Amino acid sequence: MGDLFGSMFKAFDLGGIGMYPIAVSLVFAISIVVERVYVLFFLSSVDKEAFLRGLKKHIYAGDLDKAISYCAGQKRAPLVSVIKAGLINVPKGEQDVQAAMDEATLRESPKIEKRTGYLAMISNIATLLGLLGTIIGLIHCFGAVANANPADKASILSQGISEAMYCTAFGLSVAIPALVLYSVLQGRTQTMVDDINESAVGVLNLIVANKDKMKMPALQVPVEEAAE
Repeated sequence: MGDLFGSMFKAFDLGGIGMYPIAVSLVFAISIVVERVYVLFFLSSVDKEAFLRGLKKHIYAGDLDKAISYCAGQKRAPLVSVIKAGLINVPKGEQDVQAAMDEATLRESPKIEKRTGYLAMISNIATLLGLLGTIIGLIHCFGAVANANPADKASILSQGISEAMYCTAFGLSVAIPALVLYSVLQGRTQTMVDDINESAVGVLNLIVANKDKMKMPALQVPVEEAAE
């Protein structure tokens, strides 16, 4: 393990100044991946099937209060927040339920979509930085060869090209995992957005189908009307 890290540090040193911007890109990529994995797979994740199974029992029973309380007792995931927003507006009517769910979806979707796209950008930047570092290294290499002893030119040229290629290798080593992880996180994001849209439509249809037996909160009668 020590030899591996030693070889990596040696290669980093041989790559020259072009290695440092790529290292910065690597740090940003790791930060985004760690934060997005935590949000998408843990913080905002919920078992959709289990959640909807428990919710449907209360809706079928017509108990709106218990349905809302059930949502309140769940993890504060985007899916739960959207469904809860719709349930709270059930007494106002179907259109208000739909509007509340749409508004909640617009509010929650950015939380699961943000920053993932930066991984694709970082992947492209790392590749280009690696290429730029290699070109700069080759320019310096050929400049040194021009003023070198003819007997040493071949040795200097081969060594310079080898060192310049470290930048390309490092850039690709950052870019390829970043692009793969971008695809994984983007797929997870799209799945969560689809689950929210599908569940919102399903719950709305369920509410409409069971509207007649839904126990609505009692309406408050104004004092003036009560006196009359």
